Amino acid sequence: MQPIHSRRAVLALSAAAAATLGLRAWAQPNKTLRLIVPFPAGGTADILPRVLAEKVRASYPAGVVVDNRAGAGGNIGAELVARSDPDGTTLLVSPPGPIAINHHLYKSLSFDPTKWVPITVIATVPNVLNVRKGFPARDLKEFIAHVKAHPGKVTYASQGNGSTSHLTAAMFMQLTGTDMVHVPYKGTAPALVDLVGGQVDVFFDNIASSATFHNGGKTHILAVADQKRSPLLPQVPTFVESGVAGMVAVTFFSMVAPPGTPSEIVATTYKAFASALALPDVKQKFAEQGATPGGWSPEQTARFIRDESAKWGKVIQTANVTVE
Repeated sequence: MQPIHSRRAVLALSAAAAATLGLRAWAQPNKTLRLIVPFPAGGTADILPRVLAEKVRASYPAGVVVDNRAGAGGNIGAELVARSDPDGTTLLVSPPGPIAINHHLYKSLSFDPTKWVPITVIATVPNVLNVRKGFPARDLKEFIAHVKAHPGKVTYASQGNGSTSHLTAAMFMQLTGTDMVHVPYKGTAPALVDLVGGQVDVFFDNIASSATFHNGGKTHILAVADQKRSPLLPQVPTFVESGVAGMVAVTFFSMVAPPGTPSEIVATTYKAFASALALPDVKQKFAEQGATPGGWSPEQTARFIRDESAKWGKVIQTANVTVE
């Protein structure tokens, strides 16, 4: 008969092995990992998860797929994820809309954004103040003076009603006491086309899509809405540097899981993606998009999302922005 202490040792080893296999099972599901991007292919929201998908395939032998499910400000893709099994094989990778903002904008949603299970912020990309060529202001101070001298005359483009560019402009007007006219477009590309063509005066765009036009002399970026200058445009000052305290507006791209996802799945998924985000070539590809890699812990991500939601909720309420 086996001694009691030996049996205990065997049981302990068996338990440890089972735990290891269990974690491995979570880290290497036998189902394809689907990263749902609730916006069209081709933009920063789509490019960043595709970079990461290539790097985490070893953890997902059944494959990794980036699935674009665009529409309704990101709500269509978000609803799909919210209704998915909480088994770690269907995740939402998105800008802030369906994660931290849309429940302040829409009268009703088919999912509850407060129930997401945060995994990590994969990157942050600052917004910038981009003006048309020939706009009568060389810096932010002159810009504010011009807008105040011509209330209701300066036009600003956005990616659509309730978009990050719209809300960033609303925040700017609240902080500076200015008044501009909103011209909503259906996405970044048409807004930039009209900015370059001089049909609109201003666009609070993310730095990734506007930097090329700034560098090519077709538009002029006056300020960056981040805590510090962007390595993509180190010569451009921040709003805070230029005297507008509190003007920090970054587009963050976070990864969240369906409600009820177990902590074991969250931990192993976070580990796989945090490791990928630390790779030098990933950092380089993100830098090309003007993105600062994240890799924040689930706890830090949860706090950040709550803070961002509260901030933009106040902006939306003050500006009385609604979306049907």
